[in-house]
Amino acid sequence: MKNEQVTSLADAVLPLIRTRSDLSRYSVANAHGRDMHEAVDILEAAIPTADPAEIYSVTHKALASSLKVIARADDSSGIIGDACRRLLELHPQTAAAARTPVGKLIDWMMKFQFDDDEVDYFELDPVAYAPALGDVGMTTYRKRLAEAEANLGPRSSNDERWSSAHSHEWFTLDWNARRLAILDHDIDAIIRTHAKDRKVAAWLEDTAEAFEEIGEIDLAIDWAKQATDFDRGHQSLKAADYWCRLLEEHRPNEALEARLSVFRKWPSSTSAAGLHKAAGKAWPDFRDEVVTTLAASPSDAVLLALLTLKEPEFAWNLAHSLALDSDHTWSELVKAYEKVDPIVVLPVHQRLVENELVEAGAQHYRLAARRLAKMRRLAAGSAHEAEVDGLIAELREIHRRRPRLQQEFDRAGLP
Repeated sequence: MKNEQVTSLADAVLPLIRTRSDLSRYSVANAHGRDMHEAVDILEAAIPTADPAEIYSVTHKALASSLKVIARADDSSGIIGDACRRLLELHPQTAAAARTPVGKLIDWMMKFQFDDDEVDYFELDPVAYAPALGDVGMTTYRKRLAEAEANLGPRSSNDERWSSAHSHEWFTLDWNARRLAILDHDIDAIIRTHAKDRKVAAWLEDTAEAFEEIGEIDLAIDWAKQATDFDRGHQSLKAADYWCRLLEEHRPNEALEARLSVFRKWPSSTSAAGLHKAAGKAWPDFRDEVVTTLAASPSDAVLLALLTLKEPEFAWNLAHSLALDSDHTWSELVKAYEKVDPIVVLPVHQRLVENELVEAGAQHYRLAARRLAKMRRLAAGSAHEAEVDGLIAELREIHRRRPRLQQEFDRAGLP
């Protein structure tokens, strides 16, 4: 009975992972990626009732096959890669449940990381494998890593390491060192392996995330703040959002001040939205400062009013008073403001159509045609209906030597 269950599980899962199709074709690769996710769904659903050893066996085979699949696939969309990552997350769980022989598991982990050319873009997480390896197994695994490092010879400098013949091996060893520092809850080792020489803001954020993972929240907040204060670059901006989110979760009384400081350092519709949320009922105390600051960036000011404040009339007035020149933002604005006044947005739609047709190409023609069709719907039954149809006739004449434009206009049902 058990063998029948195992066979049915393997038969249900593995054909969805394996394929001989030409996966260099984007659409075919995506379709197969969806099949792979279905296979993982089946595996996960079987865990509560199936034999753990067989769950592990099928997972192990599925993982091996998935790596062969992605090696020859156009995975631009990431669907196959995500399925592989799901199997990589499932593998240590099933290995622990099945009580897989430790020596055999370590051999596989070392081969996967150091000897298999197909998996350069995936890592194993020793923290996830700790329950399966146990204390004795983890000691053996650390020794194997040390042996692998010794075989590489003297450690190269940071500048030279990534151009060396063993760059992948050094990356893998460093990755393991970082994860093992987290497993050990070793504060000094976490700082040494994550922050490195502290010359990059992202490394400081990595350190913060490591401390959060082990529950050292005060340290996480401190290192996230260091990353925020590092400079005004995009890495510090990313770290700033993480710092604020940590405070919102663990020290909510400090969150508003943090969001205000982030907005003042990086004024944008996004940082203003964060401040708006943190301020709550106190938002009126900050509104004038935020709007005045964002006036230097009309698109940000309009997007704040439109998307965060939900005030389309205010956004409309700002767009005109600040001379908004972003077609994308105007497009977002007219979507909302046409519910307020469908006629007054028509000139904006016309300008966006004309700007779209500056560039030739099917995509530009299609977008212009859709916008013109919307203009007809908005103007229907009004005195402006004939004006819109006149505009369409004029555009057809101006672009009479663009057959693809005429075709897209016809497809959109334009006169």
